[in-house]
Amino acid sequence: MSTFLKDILSVGVSKILIILFGLITSIIVARVLGPERNGIIAALLVYPSLFMSIGSLGIRQSTTYFLGKNIFTEGQIKTAITQIWLFTTVFSVAICFLLIRYLSKSGENMWLVVLALLPIPFALFNTYNSGVFLGKNQISTFNKINWIPTLIIFGVTSVLVMWFSFGISGYLIALTAGPLFVSGILLFKNKFIRAFSFNYNWVIIKKMLSLGLVYALALLVINLNYRIDIILLDNLSSAFETGIYSKGVSVTEYLWQIPMLLSTVVFARSAVSKDDRAFSLKVAQLLRLSFLAIGLVAFALFLLSKFVIILMYGESFEGSVMVLNMLLPGVLLLTIFKVINMDLSGKGKPWVSLKAMIPALMINVVLNIVFIPKYGAVGAALASTISYSFAALLFIYFYSKVIKIPILELIKYKRSDFQPIVQLIKKLKS
Repeated sequence: MSTFLKDILSVGVSKILIILFGLITSIIVARVLGPERNGIIAALLVYPSLFMSIGSLGIRQSTTYFLGKNIFTEGQIKTAITQIWLFTTVFSVAICFLLIRYLSKSGENMWLVVLALLPIPFALFNTYNSGVFLGKNQISTFNKINWIPTLIIFGVTSVLVMWFSFGISGYLIALTAGPLFVSGILLFKNKFIRAFSFNYNWVIIKKMLSLGLVYALALLVINLNYRIDIILLDNLSSAFETGIYSKGVSVTEYLWQIPMLLSTVVFARSAVSKDDRAFSLKVAQLLRLSFLAIGLVAFALFLLSKFVIILMYGESFEGSVMVLNMLLPGVLLLTIFKVINMDLSGKGKPWVSLKAMIPALMINVVLNIVFIPKYGAVGAALASTISYSFAALLFIYFYSKVIKIPILELIKYKRSDFQPIVQLIKKLKS
């Protein structure tokens, strides 16, 4: 458990940096641009964020799995993923352009549409190649791929949005600068440029895609459940309501960094684990600890929600307070899914998540259509929290069936759960 904790602490530092830079950037954009223009940004970015799930084709996950299990060599995998990347970049950009241009109210401005699409190639490239580092359990390198872009985005946003008043354009340019910088480093310093080749190994590509497509479908449904409210708000309500909702959601997304801290390590370790059941018991322990941690933070956030929202985003976003409070119960319960889903993904069973997420998505869509016209952003938050809660409870049932461990054993707290924390505290004191 000590090396496991070491990896978690390593990822923890990365997550803290992501939260710090992301939060400051979010505050800048909120205070300088206001609710309506934040709503436009949210509407512009919702389709590119979804297509990071489709366009990625689950390649990071399949790369981690095949490399972690030593099924293919690192060189073979690098060549395959660069070849897949060239195709998916064109596909993702083209489809996203059509969706934003013709399905979003914010797609009328061609310049903003182009800027919203620019990060896609670089973000996909980074996502694909980060799987190599996860498969080799090089967690520290994986961390850098995640937090360095947020630092660049923060810096460029400060310059373009605050100092030069470039508005929405300035922020969208910043979103390109972050992944572009990391892509350059990966391309040359890590020698990914040598992996580009026209000699296609169709066996490897086919196997990576066959597993990766399942990951991609699962990620698409999961992310669609998180983003469908923005899409429907954009079409059924106003940019102001979308902006109010986006900032309430943004706070919960920072809260989710806690289980995401765990899930990154869980996925990498699960992919190389020799004893699947023993590892799942360890994941269950992490689930119990993370649920307790998020529960405490969520309760404090509920009590201080008005203070937190107004302090960060200003009084113009006071409507986000009710959105945040409405989302917190669902976010807490979905912690269950966030942690244990990566265990099944690392075992090469991402399709299990679809059994819970597809019904949850259908519930989310129906409830959003009913609630948004009447209650706006608050209605979207209520729909989401009901959907998240349903998904979490359904998923732990399926997870229990797959790993053959009773639900009670998964969720019941034990004195031994807290032993790693006690050991860590002792080490820090010594």
